[in-house]
Amino acid sequence: MGISALEILGWTRFATNPQTLAWAREALRAGREVLADPAMRAKWLQCQGTWFVGVDALPTAPDGSIAGVPLAGSAIDALGPFPDLHPAQLSVTFPGYPRPRDGESDAGFRYRLRRDAAHVDGIIAEGPNRRRRILEPHAWILGLPLTEADPAASPLVVWEGSHAVMRAALREALDGYPPEDWGGVDVTEAYAAARRTCFETCRRVTLPAAPGEAIALHRLTLHGIAPWQVRAEAAPEGRMIAYFRPLIDSGVFGWIQP
Repeated sequence: MGISALEILGWTRFATNPQTLAWAREALRAGREVLADPAMRAKWLQCQGTWFVGVDALPTAPDGSIAGVPLAGSAIDALGPFPDLHPAQLSVTFPGYPRPRDGESDAGFRYRLRRDAAHVDGIIAEGPNRRRRILEPHAWILGLPLTEADPAASPLVVWEGSHAVMRAALREALDGYPPEDWGGVDVTEAYAAARRTCFETCRRVTLPAAPGEAIALHRLTLHGIAPWQVRAEAAPEGRMIAYFRPLIDSGVFGWIQP
């Protein structure tokens, strides 16, 4: 599928590319070192040892390169030009995922288990009442698999077409506020209602992928991580994927636009 599918379906897959594969191989080498670092494990290993969250954990440069290997390939050509990038997230799941995360309520764990902890990136819950606001408006999400894994080994999950549902619901919630204030608007109820609509009306699609491929998600697509199924296998490092999520220059105003 091409980049046009990003707006139609909310996701698209790019076939194996030799430049992307070269990057993935170097990122895997670096990822092994990150996973072996006791400080990194103490900080990012969650869900009783079944998920390494790894925010900004890969030592990638602002241009996305790693150890001099450029971030390149058809996905990068389609999404570019890139702004300066944060270090990539290193998300790794292991057999047994999910188990309860520290501090997670029973309801929160049930949601993780039954609904893949589905979320839209950038809508952040804060404070004791966990009110949600659009605090990190991304341009898009790019996932780059680093290890081989069975399709049932905790693949990425998306709700196809959910970006359109989310856009309509959140745009309505923002109406009546000046655009410069949109990042401070409480969208908790609108977001929760839109998620329920997505679960009822959008097709849940699992997106397993191999090193050298790339998966791009629309910034408003509802997505999560599926449970690791019994007898599913992966590389010794687990199901490892790197993510880039650059912020959009135009803030929440640009984030909510078609």
